Amino acid sequence: MTPERILIVGGSGFIGTALTRELHTHRPGLALRVMGRSALPRAPLPAGVEYLQGDASSRSSVLKALAGVTHVIDLAYATVPKTSFDDPLFDVTANLPASVNLLQLASQHTLARYLLVSSGGTVYGQSQTLTVNETHPTNPISPYGISKLLTEKYGTFFHQMAGLPLVIARPANPYGADQIGQIAQGFIGAAIGAARAGRPLTMYGERGTVRDYVHIDDLVRGLRLCLEQGRAGATYNLGTGIGTDNARVVDLLRHTSLAAQLQVNHLPERVFDVKRNILDATLAEREFGWRCAIELNDGLQQMVDPR
Repeated sequence: MTPERILIVGGSGFIGTALTRELHTHRPGLALRVMGRSALPRAPLPAGVEYLQGDASSRSSVLKALAGVTHVIDLAYATVPKTSFDDPLFDVTANLPASVNLLQLASQHTLARYLLVSSGGTVYGQSQTLTVNETHPTNPISPYGISKLLTEKYGTFFHQMAGLPLVIARPANPYGADQIGQIAQGFIGAAIGAARAGRPLTMYGERGTVRDYVHIDDLVRGLRLCLEQGRAGATYNLGTGIGTDNARVVDLLRHTSLAAQLQVNHLPERVFDVKRNILDATLAEREFGWRCAIELNDGLQQMVDPR
């Protein structure tokens, strides 16, 4: 039997670093390889994890990274939702060619699983129901969501035409301690970062948007289970099923040590914001028993005032 070796592309970012730790902890002895664009990983990786500098758009880099690999986790992305609005063309050119290159080359290898980490927070667009499951229409209203959905479509193409054992994960809005200070990486990280820097936080609308916030520890556990137990060809939402608006997040933060530093500036609503996004993750719970364990208030306390 071929020993398992997992390649995590884009594995040195916020989600990738946490997922690498999750796999290292729960799959001892597993060979892990991380590929990232920078010469060194952005955060320290666990002992024994191999790091390769490479670009998913480069054929030679991808072929080198795929050598001896049995599983691939695709987290590679060069943009975030906010920056995609600033330059939609860059969002396409920086992401789609690399994603298709990786999918195509991976489909030429014998793999047990290919986990594509997409975006449950952007691919659905404006929700037509209180919560959205995997069958909800996908009508993204951001360039980021459009390119994520296109990547899913290409993944499905290679699954159907070349037998790529594709599993798609659509996470809700992740948050966690390592997110603080990262540019445009979510309202919670932005709120805490602004408070610590003494800057006012901008909120669009009286209460802001409603989002499904999933703690990074819960998310990476869900991604690991998608990799281990997800059905090839299936798509899984990973979220709490609970919606929280921006104003409620601020209220919760006022019960932490940041209370005196929180300042909020309100601006009019933006037409391109999805007003509400709450994921129904019943399928993941039914098929492999995943559900979130960390409540938002507890997660925020851990971020701001760790014990």
